[in-house]
Amino acid sequence: MKSEEFWSNFLDVLNSKLNGISFNTWFKDSQLIEYDEQNIIINVGSPYKKKYINDFYADLMEEVLEIVTGKNINYELITDEELNNLSKQKENVEEEVKDIPKYKDTNSNLLQEYTFNNFVVGDSNRLAQMSALAVAEQPGKLYNPLFLYGKSGLGKTHLMHAIGNYIKENSNKSVLYVSSETFINDFTQINKKGEDNLDIIKHFKEKYRNVDVLMIDDIQFLRGADKTQDEFFNTFNFLHDKGKQIIISSDSSPNDMKFLEDRLRTRFSWGLPVNINPPDYDLKLNILKNKIMGHDVSSLIKAEVLEYIANNCESDVRHLEGAINRLYAVTAIYSPKEINLEFAQENLKDYFGTSMYITNNVLKIQKAVADYFDLTIENLKSKRRVANINNARQIAMYICKMTTEETIERIGLEFNRDHATVIHACDKISEEMKKNEELRRQIKEIKEQILN
Repeated sequence: MKSEEFWSNFLDVLNSKLNGISFNTWFKDSQLIEYDEQNIIINVGSPYKKKYINDFYADLMEEVLEIVTGKNINYELITDEELNNLSKQKENVEEEVKDIPKYKDTNSNLLQEYTFNNFVVGDSNRLAQMSALAVAEQPGKLYNPLFLYGKSGLGKTHLMHAIGNYIKENSNKSVLYVSSETFINDFTQINKKGEDNLDIIKHFKEKYRNVDVLMIDDIQFLRGADKTQDEFFNTFNFLHDKGKQIIISSDSSPNDMKFLEDRLRTRFSWGLPVNINPPDYDLKLNILKNKIMGHDVSSLIKAEVLEYIANNCESDVRHLEGAINRLYAVTAIYSPKEINLEFAQENLKDYFGTSMYITNNVLKIQKAVADYFDLTIENLKSKRRVANINNARQIAMYICKMTTEETIERIGLEFNRDHATVIHACDKISEEMKKNEELRRQIKEIKEQILN
């Protein structure tokens, strides 16, 4: 069997035995490095992927290899670094992957619409997504607790629900998702005076300690609730000692939560704290594309509209979704034949508030671009077509189009160019941004300079 045929068959069989998100996360991007009748070497990219596959997919790998080749065959996983160094290492793992009957729990408080399949992954949240999936596949065995932190609106809650939904769909484990406010309110009921609260205490402990997976969202709101912190400490210890999975989210890292007791912050760091950073331009664009997919008016939305929104929503995924929802609303009212840049600018300018869109003007952009590339504004307006000047000019035109109210014609006048030249420049930069990371970095830094 030729190596190409073997690798194609191997991936097909592996894909058939896994759900889509697991296959795409752990195996889709792997590469066959060497293949013969006794041994294969597979590059899986990162040390994290290598360890996880070896820990939890060893039996499955052997099973699929035997199906494809008809015999036992040795395999070795290597990383990009190991491939570059031409070094080979072998790891023996004996973790079994078992088929477990499905469990349906009506009291988990999970939102079914949040899954791994519709969580859009980029550089800013890739580690969080991979860690969350690892916990979902092996709850209580890998990272305990899993502590997700980052600013509001970046996807922490989405990942928590995705973990819970995955566990419910693929195991018999019980899951409970609550906000810290709910935990506080439930505990407060115990301390109400004048009541026989034995039943309340029993109910509280059954709710929070008789579960396999406990998820507490926005743990920072335990600030000032000293007695509740004590109870959460006890609940945490009880579950952790029994190997139950704990997942926590916060707007800051465990080390920054000085308002919590030291013993709690220490426990939050036992497992894996993972930061979710604000999305970059590329991820924002992908989130927007995912958001409009399948919507009735998606065919009306021009690509430049999504670029415009991605440029002006700086850091919050919810802000991106809000912009799209606003477009949907005004579209239902005015029924435009298409949703173009002019329509979007007109109907979103007040939504963006004091963002770059409102505060920008062409002169400010020209100065920022000129300073960044060590040029002058006169260079940008000149007829010179030297490569470095022309490139800077096109970037300036693109930023003007995406972050100001000015028309194409007006932007052209400010650069001593006609509207066709502006359109060409913007289209060129837009296309290059899809594949040129350096260009995306430059535009991001220029935008930050404009806002300062």
